[in-house]
Amino acid sequence: MSVSAQKTSHFQSVKVKKKINQTIVTIILLLGSVLILSPVWWMFATSVKDMGEIMQYPPTFIPNEWNWSNYIETWKAAPFTRYLFNTFLITIFVVLGNVLSNSFIAYGFAKIRFKGRNFLFAVVLATMMIPGFVTMIPHYVIFSKLGWLNTYLPLIVPAFFGSAFNIFLIRQFFLTIPNELIEAAKIDGASHFRIWYTIMLPLAKPAIATVAIFSFNGAWNDFLGPLLYVNDESLYTLQIGLQVFKGQLATQWNYLMAGSLLVLLPVIVLFFIFQRYFIEGMNLTAGSKG
Repeated sequence: MSVSAQKTSHFQSVKVKKKINQTIVTIILLLGSVLILSPVWWMFATSVKDMGEIMQYPPTFIPNEWNWSNYIETWKAAPFTRYLFNTFLITIFVVLGNVLSNSFIAYGFAKIRFKGRNFLFAVVLATMMIPGFVTMIPHYVIFSKLGWLNTYLPLIVPAFFGSAFNIFLIRQFFLTIPNELIEAAKIDGASHFRIWYTIMLPLAKPAIATVAIFSFNGAWNDFLGPLLYVNDESLYTLQIGLQVFKGQLATQWNYLMAGSLLVLLPVIVLFFIFQRYFIEGMNLTAGSKG
């Protein structure tokens, strides 16, 4: 066999091995996707079944009859339009508060040199080790003394005071922005507020989008907060409204699953729209400048 023929044979062998490896990886990823998405499919299948089929044994993975009217009945079972408006209202303010406060604080820790900066930043990070349930009662007492119970203020106002994880996330991204931009802006007479607003925020879109997605997801799916602070039914959110399908004697699983999927849909859509920024924002490999 000639040298050229040996090279051709070796090249073909490597190509076949590479194709086999790619096929194996693809199969593994497909199996993993099916495993991860199977609970979502089960929710969807349950949402279009009637209660008789849901309770039968063995359970059916594919519905025998597709009752799409379950979604309409779900929305009519309670004032979900009002709950949707309430949830959107809270979520918008929470996202706005988290983006503005956390980015502003992160700018101070990343680009402003002051005495005790590293110590204060360590204290901020240390607050992440405090469980939320430890501060639940003190928060409730404070909000009660302020007269904020049965309002949205306990759910919205804390977002404007920063979050340790979000501050850390944005700070790490700010550290990758060259200090020369800050110095040039200072020479032109720009204040720190203007530098933060006109330079840092536009350059940190991936990190800002990541914080916005986390904030949206947290506020949209928050159940404990509205349950603690909201008593008036007209102020209920979607998560509280879904409890209408859970009775003392029985649970309307088809309506509950239909409502849960409707509530889940905006989160999925938001992630697919901003997934590119989300992946970039989660890259915490910060530079050494700061």
